[in-house]
Amino acid sequence: MGRAYQNRKESMAKTSDAKAKVYSKYGREIYVCAKAGGVEPDGNLALRGLIDRAKKDQVPSHVIEKALDKAKGGGGEDFSTARYEGFGPGNCMVIVDCLTDNPNRTFGDVRQCFTKTKCKIGTQGSVSHMFDHSAILVFKGDEEEALEALMMADVDVTDIENEDGNITVFAPHTDYFKAKQALADAFESIDFEVDEIQFIPQNTAPLSEEELTVFDTFMNMLNDLDDVQNVYHSAEL
Repeated sequence: MGRAYQNRKESMAKTSDAKAKVYSKYGREIYVCAKAGGVEPDGNLALRGLIDRAKKDQVPSHVIEKALDKAKGGGGEDFSTARYEGFGPGNCMVIVDCLTDNPNRTFGDVRQCFTKTKCKIGTQGSVSHMFDHSAILVFKGDEEEALEALMMADVDVTDIENEDGNITVFAPHTDYFKAKQALADAFESIDFEVDEIQFIPQNTAPLSEEELTVFDTFMNMLNDLDDVQNVYHSAEL
């Protein structure tokens, strides 16, 4: 697969200088996750993983606690997930994941980002079939030991890479928790550099210098939207 992925922290840092924007995105996602599956991380594995990522991305504890307290209240906003797909500059494929309390507003905002940069928003499923929905775990360790632990845990490993002792494991998103637990059991005090579920393009699209300029504008516009949580693309940067 190569390194055709970008972790959330790097992606956001490039497209939004305001830390408050990053905190807001995490806060909303933690709130939705806690409200859906419970506010106790020990009983909500998705929430535990999300909080771990937030801490790694230096989200302050008070932001996390505020989102959990809000979820405990039971009321509050009613967010739903929304996914939009289309084609960006250079005909690269784009997936935009959102959390919204007003789908009509969000669709209009996202569509405007496409149209203002002369890109084309598509229908659901128009490009997602060209991405792999994968769990990505990056850590320092031994490749053979990692692979053995994953095989013993019956994890369907898609790919595993070793770059100067940095092991990158790709697995189906459905095996995320199983893979993470198997590695945690195999390596004492493991520290995941990347610990996420992402859409990884099966093929990348090279961009010209002019297309790259438009692409940067397009990404900035999308990430400036409060409802946008993640943007995945096949652009070769």
